[in-house]
Amino acid sequence: MRTGGVRNPSYSSAMTTVSIPDVTRELIEQLEFHWTLHLRPKLDGLTDEEYLWEPVADCWNLRPRAEASAPAANYAGTHVADFAYPEPDPAPVTTIAWRLAHVIVGVFGARNAAHFAGPAIDYETHLYAPDAATALAQLDNAYELWITGVRSLGERLVSPVGPAEGPYADRQYITLVLHIHREVIHHGAEILLLRDLYRNR
Repeated sequence: MRTGGVRNPSYSSAMTTVSIPDVTRELIEQLEFHWTLHLRPKLDGLTDEEYLWEPVADCWNLRPRAEASAPAANYAGTHVADFAYPEPDPAPVTTIAWRLAHVIVGVFGARNAAHFAGPAIDYETHLYAPDAATALAQLDNAYELWITGVRSLGERLVSPVGPAEGPYADRQYITLVLHIHREVIHHGAEILLLRDLYRNR
């Protein structure tokens, strides 16, 4: 493994080159620190009622097929995620269940499948969790696949991500990793805020 590679023109010439292992370690620690010490412990004790709680009217949620506003015939499993295309403006408030599903499928899952040999996944065929325990198990599995994949990148960290990322195909994996970590951190904060609101309702 080479020792040089990632250059940042915003630093002085004495600090322009860092090693790929160093950058990989920083990327992993960025998410692991947040996940291990903040986000994941604060999801413990999530109840089914809280998981599906709708803090305002007209929330997007996960619903049994018979109650779904989305075209349920296109979905696998017992539950359907509310959605509309194009997305309404302003977008509806989403529940903890909906936001966890987004992280599981759209943030971790799609990238695990595209880049780290994870199982195929999409919003229509995913088996949405009807309860909190199942959702958290899905989340934990998706996280482990992702963080293991990031650890394995090595030289690929500065290679293009390829056609799986559409118009961003020429961007490096380092950019994708930063994006996914940003998504997890900000969606995690939204979920924990909903927990605060539920506790003080």
